[in-house]
Amino acid sequence: MIKLLLLLLSGAKLGKLFASGGTMLLSIVAYAFVFGWRYAVGFVALMFVHEAGHYIAARQRGLAVGLPTFIPFIGAWVELKDLPHNAETEAFVGLGGPLLGSVGALATYWLARSWQVDWLLAVAYSGFMLNLFNLIPLSPFDGGRITAVLSPRIWLAGVPVLVALFFYRPSPMLLLVALLAAPQLWKAIRYRADSEEARSYYAVPTAKKCEYGAYYLLLAAFLALMSHDVHELLQASRTVRGG
Repeated sequence: MIKLLLLLLSGAKLGKLFASGGTMLLSIVAYAFVFGWRYAVGFVALMFVHEAGHYIAARQRGLAVGLPTFIPFIGAWVELKDLPHNAETEAFVGLGGPLLGSVGALATYWLARSWQVDWLLAVAYSGFMLNLFNLIPLSPFDGGRITAVLSPRIWLAGVPVLVALFFYRPSPMLLLVALLAAPQLWKAIRYRADSEEARSYYAVPTAKKCEYGAYYLLLAAFLALMSHDVHELLQASRTVRGG
């Protein structure tokens, strides 16, 4: 009976692994039809690295977390089976994704420059942009989870960013994000510093708030700089080939 139970448990774990791998493969195929298989593999790999950052951070804080799930042209996520105990833990898990994701994009950039491979440079650019996009200070973005350690009211600053992005490059995905963000915005509007939630979940020492604020600003500045510079390199490369 015990052997049968262990076999079922191992089968369940394998099932989750195959499900995660299947959605990852589906994303690669979908992106390959539009951008080519090399870019598709590289971009999905960087998404995996980003989600691995969340996974590792959650496990470090003792939270049960599922394997990544991928949806083509939407993104990927890991399911937190245990909710964070406080805003600092939520910020820690939120920071893990863009932090490790930035390392992955930087490694890709280094390989692209070393080997002089344009498609790999395009993957690196997408990686930097992906992580920068996720730093929008609005839940459910990672930036919203990180900046909530300061105050949920900061989420209101993410609204004009999201609106500007929509007018710059309209996308159904941005509308979906707006729908997901609506309840969080209402929460930010109703947030009170003297509430029970503020005294418990959001009770984070000022030094720790400053620490996460510094991490957030430095990472955002780095990603913005790298996104700009890599975009300029890609433009120059296209000009040379066109000439």
